[in-house]
Amino acid sequence: MNIEPFVRADIASFLKLATAENWVAEPWEFEFLLGAFSRGCFAARGDNGEVAGFVTSLRHDRSGWIGNLIVAAEFRGQKIGERLFTCALDALHSEGVETVWLTASKSGQPLYEKFGFSRVDTIIRWVGSGRRRHANTGYNGRRDSNHSLASGIDCQAWGDRRDALLTATVSRGELLLDESGFIVIQPSATARQFGPFSALDAGVAGRMLNDAAKTVALGTKVLVDAPASNRSALRLFNRKNMRIAGSNELMYAGKKPDYRPELIYGLATMGSCG
Repeated sequence: MNIEPFVRADIASFLKLATAENWVAEPWEFEFLLGAFSRGCFAARGDNGEVAGFVTSLRHDRSGWIGNLIVAAEFRGQKIGERLFTCALDALHSEGVETVWLTASKSGQPLYEKFGFSRVDTIIRWVGSGRRRHANTGYNGRRDSNHSLASGIDCQAWGDRRDALLTATVSRGELLLDESGFIVIQPSATARQFGPFSALDAGVAGRMLNDAAKTVALGTKVLVDAPASNRSALRLFNRKNMRIAGSNELMYAGKKPDYRPELIYGLATMGSCG
């Protein structure tokens, strides 16, 4: 089994594996990852070229994120996932990152603990619905494409600048901005993802969630991945009758991050970039 670079021609193969696992993944994400940090993205291939698995990683400023670790069912049990993971981890370490993040299933958590990762939170997937009843009803506040204010708030939440990720999500979605918070509304197949979504207080978060929901047609699914330790987010999403559709463990290795989950109401991607 050979570990080789993940290239753009592999995207369709990855999406096929992801669909089999019921993952939420779209082509734009891999175009972004391969453009931003291609040297940290890998594929496992057999001697005949058959695809066995993938992993991606992304460097921010002082931190990095490993995601999309997947191995085809017929190749499991051969430590291919571990080999892919160590390649991504080594790529980030070679760039001098101080902290590496990832999300893990309960079954995957022991593998990462072996490499020094510690659980810091649980990421809950929330599912709700849009609230726009008429075509001309929606957000009447501030829309913005200049995300410098959002970047500052995001940095307070994660303890690092993640400008490339914010630029990518804003460019494909819509940024609603307040002096004390922001939310990006991204298309996600037939649904909408709310995230990245951060706010300096719960009142601002509630108003921004309402504003965002009014831009999405009634009945359209809304997805949000949020940290369980943000109790304000838990109360807010419950008040909006959103339901929990799953969870993963948020883990890190290296320098303890200046992580402030009370400011985080939605991740930027569905687990792969933070």
